[in-house]
Amino acid sequence: MPIKNTGGSVNPAPAPLTPGALLHEIFAARAREFPERTAVSDATRSLSYAQLDAASSQLAARLRQEGVKDGMLVGMCLARSVDLVISLLGILKAGGAYVPVDPQYPGKRVEHIVRDSGMSLLIGDLADLPQSSSLRVLPLAELLAGPTLEPVAEAERRDPDNAVAYVIYTSGSTGEPKGVLVAHGNVSRLLESTQREYAFTEHDVWTMFHSIGFDFSVWEIWGALAHGGHVAVVPYDVSRSPAAMLQWLAGQGVTVLSQTPSAFRGLDEADRQAGAPLALRYVVFGGEALPATVLRPWVERHGDQKPALINMYGITEATVHTTFKRVLAQDLESNAMVSIGAPLDGWRLNLLDANQQPVPQGTAAELYIEGAGVAMGYLNRPALNAERFVQLPGGSGRAYRTGDLLVLGDDGEYRYAGRCDEQLKIRGFRIEPGEVEACLQSSPAVAAAHVAGHDFGDGDWRLVTYVVPTQGVQAWNEQTRSEVAALVAASLPDYMRPSAYIPLAELPVTAHGKIDRQRLPAPESIAATVHHTSEGLTEQEQFVLKVWSQDIGLKNIGLNDDFFDFGGTSLALIRSLSTLKAHYQVNLDPGVLANGATAKVLADCIQRSLVQAH
Repeated sequence: MPIKNTGGSVNPAPAPLTPGALLHEIFAARAREFPERTAVSDATRSLSYAQLDAASSQLAARLRQEGVKDGMLVGMCLARSVDLVISLLGILKAGGAYVPVDPQYPGKRVEHIVRDSGMSLLIGDLADLPQSSSLRVLPLAELLAGPTLEPVAEAERRDPDNAVAYVIYTSGSTGEPKGVLVAHGNVSRLLESTQREYAFTEHDVWTMFHSIGFDFSVWEIWGALAHGGHVAVVPYDVSRSPAAMLQWLAGQGVTVLSQTPSAFRGLDEADRQAGAPLALRYVVFGGEALPATVLRPWVERHGDQKPALINMYGITEATVHTTFKRVLAQDLESNAMVSIGAPLDGWRLNLLDANQQPVPQGTAAELYIEGAGVAMGYLNRPALNAERFVQLPGGSGRAYRTGDLLVLGDDGEYRYAGRCDEQLKIRGFRIEPGEVEACLQSSPAVAAAHVAGHDFGDGDWRLVTYVVPTQGVQAWNEQTRSEVAALVAASLPDYMRPSAYIPLAELPVTAHGKIDRQRLPAPESIAATVHHTSEGLTEQEQFVLKVWSQDIGLKNIGLNDDFFDFGGTSLALIRSLSTLKAHYQVNLDPGVLANGATAKVLADCIQRSLVQAH
C-alpha cells in the first residue's frame, strides 16, 4: 500500500517511470520536466537539472573523444560531490558503465579494482592513484574544459536489461573483492517498483550520505534524480558528527534519509539531546538487521507517522533493495529484530533447503531471489557465477543464491535469521572473513588467523581477530600488534579492520577439523595484556580512558594510544563523544581529534573547554 501521506500536503507525482529504461533516459525526461529545479548540491555549489544535463552531456562527448565505447567500464575516484554526479551521468550518456572507487580506499584495494575491472580510463583528481601504462587518469575539470561539443547520439538504443550501468565491488572470500555487474534495467525497475510503495515527488530532498562504493548510494542518487528530486551531498565532516548532521538535515530541508541502523543510533542520540525542526518524510533503513531497540526511543518522541520509518532488506547482487516494511509502533513492542516485510513488486523470494526444495512456513532456510533485481553476475568470475546465479527447478528465470537465512512468519512477513556461511555484515558492509584472514596471514608475524563478528552490546557488531603468532603468544606484544594493524590498514578499508586482536597458542578445532567457535574466548573475557597505571593522570584523562575501556570495549588502550589503531570505529568514537559531552557539558565533535585520536588529546580539549566556560 503506497504511503500517500506522512504529514503535510501531498504533491502529484512526476510522470510515471518507464519500467526497464536506461537510467540516463529517465534523467533526461526529468531534465525536460523540471529544468530549473535543483538537481544536486554540495557544500560549495548546486546545479539545476538543466545545468546537470548540460555538464554531463559535455562530459559524455569528451569521453567519446577519449575512446569510450558502449559497454566500456570507466572508473570514478571522486569524493561525494556535485562532480561525482556529473561524472556518473556523463559515463552513462557516453555508453559506458561506471566503476566507483572510494578515495578513502587503501592503495592496494584501488589497484585491485583497477586491475580486475580492466578499466583503461578513470576520472579522478587524486595524485596517489596507481600508476599504470594502461590506465589514464583524467581530472574532471580537464574533461569539461574547452568548447561545447555536440551531444552524443546513440547509433542504436541498447537493451536496458543487457546494458551494464555500474560495477560495485564487494568483499570476496578468496581474499580479493569481486565486482557485481548491475544493468540499467535492474535499477530502473527498482525505482519503478518502489514508487508504488512510496509517494516520491520532485519536492523531495534526498541525502547522499553513503560511500559511492556502497550500493546504498545508487538508491540515494537515482531515487532523487528519477523523480525530479534534489540530491543533497552530505559534507564529510558533517557525516561524522550526529549533532552537525541533525542541524544540516534541518537546514537543507531533507525529506528522504537513508541510514544503516548503526549510523542512526548517533543521530537519534543527537536528536534526543538537542532536537531540530526536521522536514523528514521517510527514513529508510537497510544494510544490516534493525533492532527494535534502535527505533523505540525515536518513535516515543516523534511517533511513527512523520517521518515514516521503512525497513528494506537488500543485497548488491539483487540491486540494493528487495523488500519493503513500514515500521509502526506495535512492531517495536518486543526486543526482537524488526521484520524485513514482503518482497517488492517484481521480486520473488524463495526459501529453499539444501536440495533447492521449498521449506514449510516458519522454517529458516536459504534465500534465493528471483525477478527484476537479479544482477547480470560477477565480473570475470565464471565459476562463482555458476554457483551463485542459478536456474531453479520450475523457476521463471535466473535466481541469486544469497547465503542469507530467512523465515516466513504467519503474518506473511519475512525475518532475517543469519547466514548459511561465514560472511559478516558490519555497519552495512558485507565482509568475507577470508579476505581479512588472507591479509593478516600475509604478515610474517601471523602463523594463522580467524576473523569473527562480536556484538559489543546493543547491536554494536565489530570484527575480532584471533591470531596465532609465529613466534608464540609470549612474543605477541603491542609493537607486533601495531605492525600487523598497520599492514591491515594499508590493504583494507576501515570497515574491514579488526577491533580486537586476541593471541592464541592455536586455533581450537572440532573433531572434523573446523574452527570450534564455542571454544573461542569472547573479547571481554581476555585479561588485559598491557596494564596502564592511572598514577599522574588528570581527572579528564582518567575518565576518557574509562569511557573508551568500559563503554567502547578498548580494554588495553593507553593515554597516547590511537583510538583507531586499537580497533575503535567512527561510530564508536561518536558514541563516546556523546557520553563525554553529557558528562562535562562541553561541545565536542570528531574534528577535535584531527591531530591525533588519543585520550590525551581529547582530555586536553575537554580541559580547555572547561576553563573557557569559567
